[in-house]
Amino acid sequence: MAIRESYDFDSLSNEAEELVVSEIEKQIPDYPELCTCSECILDVAAYALNSVRPRYRVSLLDSVFVDAEERSNYLAEIRQAVRDGILKISTNPPHD
Repeated sequence: MAIRESYDFDSLSNEAEELVVSEIEKQIPDYPELCTCSECILDVAAYALNSVRPRYRVSLLDSVFVDAEERSNYLAEIRQAVRDGILKISTNPPHD
């Protein structure tokens, strides 16, 4: 039995991915040296996502955060991970 045929995994979402993409959008203007081609931006996202804990949820109504302080701390982790990714990729782009 193929589990993907029996269950709808489309509703499974990593909230970290949404937060990382949003943070990349916020930070891009601060780093004009960053190439904004698809490959570089996706590398920044991958770098950042590999640096933070995943936060999966199944419903848009569910919250993966227990309290405001936990969310604030997680958003700070996301900001730093994106910043680190931008610096890493801008100094070592995956292309010439």
